Amino acid sequence: MDLRGEVRGRWERARVVGAANPWAVDIGLALLVQAAMTLPFVVPRPAELEPATWPAYGLTTLMVVPLVWRRRAPLTVLLAILAAGSLYQVAMDGPGQPLPYTGLVIVYTIAMLAPPWQRLVTALLMLVAVPCSVWLNTRSARELTFSLFVFAAAYVFGRLTVTRQRADRVEAEQAAARERARIAREMHDILSHAVSLMIVQAEAGPVAVRTAPDRAEAAFDAISETGRDAMAQLRRMLGVLREGDGPGDAPRAPQPDIAALHELVERVRASGLDVGYETSGGVRTLSAATGATVYRIVQEALTNVVRHAHARRASVRLRYAEGVVGIVVRDDGRGAQPGSAGHGLVGIRERAAAHGGTAVTGPGPGGRGFEVRVEIPVTSAAEVGS
Repeated sequence: MDLRGEVRGRWERARVVGAANPWAVDIGLALLVQAAMTLPFVVPRPAELEPATWPAYGLTTLMVVPLVWRRRAPLTVLLAILAAGSLYQVAMDGPGQPLPYTGLVIVYTIAMLAPPWQRLVTALLMLVAVPCSVWLNTRSARELTFSLFVFAAAYVFGRLTVTRQRADRVEAEQAAARERARIAREMHDILSHAVSLMIVQAEAGPVAVRTAPDRAEAAFDAISETGRDAMAQLRRMLGVLREGDGPGDAPRAPQPDIAALHELVERVRASGLDVGYETSGGVRTLSAATGATVYRIVQEALTNVVRHAHARRASVRLRYAEGVVGIVVRDDGRGAQPGSAGHGLVGIRERAAAHGGTAVTGPGPGGRGFEVRVEIPVTSAAEVGS
């Protein structure tokens, strides 16, 4: 992990810990501000100025302590800080501070957490308090400009934090929605494929029992095998969802990939559909995500053939070329019917688009049958043979 990623990871962990322990964060922030306001008291003062006193230091502490409650009652904390600060300037000859630390912290907090009316009250108070503080201190336009600028910056940073948090929540919700859609596609592909094959075998079983008992036994075996495979894939998916909940959770297993296509074709072939499978070009090792996508696209395309095409033959061809893997699934069935473009074909297009690829569906060569043609870019594949 590079340095930037490590720093970002630590910052995210600190944010999680802080969100779980807000009191500890506020106490730590108050101690940090107190340390900053203590520095002018320990630095030697010029001889012509009065030495710093404990009462003056005590007043600075009274300005800091309310920050512990800054999230619970931000406007009240602001009023307490203004009161303690006014008393410090009027009654004490203590050292000045290079920055109004407590004021900046509470203005930032109000901008981030307070409702609109409290933000409006804060703005009005600061428009009065800042000029009065400058008049009691130096009466210089330079200090007035600087003070107004830093308080305005604190307010802007608070509002920007709110905007960023909202954006993070929207992004998290969108990511959750994408994950739900992905899981729905996976379950649709698994269940649709398995149920379609099982229905075909079950419908052929009674006829085979009367005419060819051996074929009937094979059909029932295929139903059992298809059901077990679907259950295994669903367990893998649920294991991924449950991973991290506890030590007894199901382990995370890889999704099926191109290596499992032979088994997929054999299962479909056992249903009575004559399926051919071939590859061309230099066979490449694909990433796990790309391999799983290729498998799911072929699975869904064959499921559509079994369910809708009334075909006798189908073919699956994978073509490996430089920087791309092509998928062609073709059948000799009745072709696309009006209103037949359901979730399956939409899912194929979405899976291809998720990897920057394309999916084209329509009649096969010469207008016969149906064809699914997909191309997916492969950016990190390595040629391992032909």
